Amino acid sequence: MIYTNLTKQALKLCFESHKEHVDKSGMPYVFHPFHLAEQMTDEATTVVALLHDVVEDTDITFEDLEKQGFSDEIINALKLLTHDKNSPYMEYIEEIKKNKIATKVKLADLRHNSDLSRLSVVDEKALERKAKYEKAIKFLEG
Repeated sequence: MIYTNLTKQALKLCFESHKEHVDKSGMPYVFHPFHLAEQMTDEATTVVALLHDVVEDTDITFEDLEKQGFSDEIINALKLLTHDKNSPYMEYIEEIKKNKIATKVKLADLRHNSDLSRLSVVDEKALERKAKYEKAIKFLEG
């Protein structure tokens, strides 16, 4: 992981935001954004990887992130990565593809979320989710 003042700030915020959350298999959720951040190669993508689910899954807003000093570049990528459930999934993915930072983080996110070995039970829903994510990966890579 890249350690700068900004990435350390994002790391702390990520931990505080997700410390009580668990993933689908009951593991601490913070492992997921930490895993994505470890794959990033610059400050902006590292910060976005750490914060990619903060607005979607907590009470923190984009305005809160702006007040904490995160740049427009980071906020814009986070906005793209925050899925509005009223928006069709592939339209959401199409918008992400317009932003290099969001695309890089989303690809890492999709790959990690497609790893069925993370799950205690692989059911039909998990297989359908994996197929959906594989389609999104192909689109974002294309």
